[in-house]
Amino acid sequence: MIFDLGGVIITIDQQQAVSRFAQLGLADAESRLNAYTQQGIFGDLEGGLIDAEQFRSELSLLTDREITHEQCAFAWQGYAREVPQRNLDALVRLRQQGYRILLLSNTNPYMMEWVRSNDFDGHGHSIDYYFDKLYLSYEMKMMKPAEEIFRSVLMNEQVLPSSCLFVDDGARNVAAASQMGINTYCPVNGQDWTDEIYTYINNNF
Repeated sequence: MIFDLGGVIITIDQQQAVSRFAQLGLADAESRLNAYTQQGIFGDLEGGLIDAEQFRSELSLLTDREITHEQCAFAWQGYAREVPQRNLDALVRLRQQGYRILLLSNTNPYMMEWVRSNDFDGHGHSIDYYFDKLYLSYEMKMMKPAEEIFRSVLMNEQVLPSSCLFVDDGARNVAAASQMGINTYCPVNGQDWTDEIYTYINNNF
């Protein structure tokens, strides 16, 4: 089973992120930030074309002021509204039931500093505690909804598309996966999917 991070495991708050980048002096933060696919230096960071320090430097140029690493992290992490405990409990339950649980996320090192820290769940665990493997766009240097990122996961896991369920709140990502024969489920950002997911499991496996 393959899960997205923002909008599925974490409830996202795009406006909070926009507000934080605007406070740093990014005048066109609203147009630069997207809930699903980033553009410009934001997309370059999530696609692994630039690293965290290059992003910080470029953002400093855009805002005409020196932006610190910590300020970048605070702004990016504005996307996270909450981490519902029910979602984490569901991941633990699914693993106990024998499912291999993967994360596939368009994300960046600033967000993952928090997600992979022991502060993530409020109980001393990072996200690695809940997943068998993380597939992260900036490390893979490819992003959803490109077909290549799905093919890379399938090849690495040595599984057929029909044996996977992909859960993502992005309609474009779900459509791309579905076209490859992957079973899909597209909950709305923040929706409680923890019971309904079994309908998809029972219908497809």
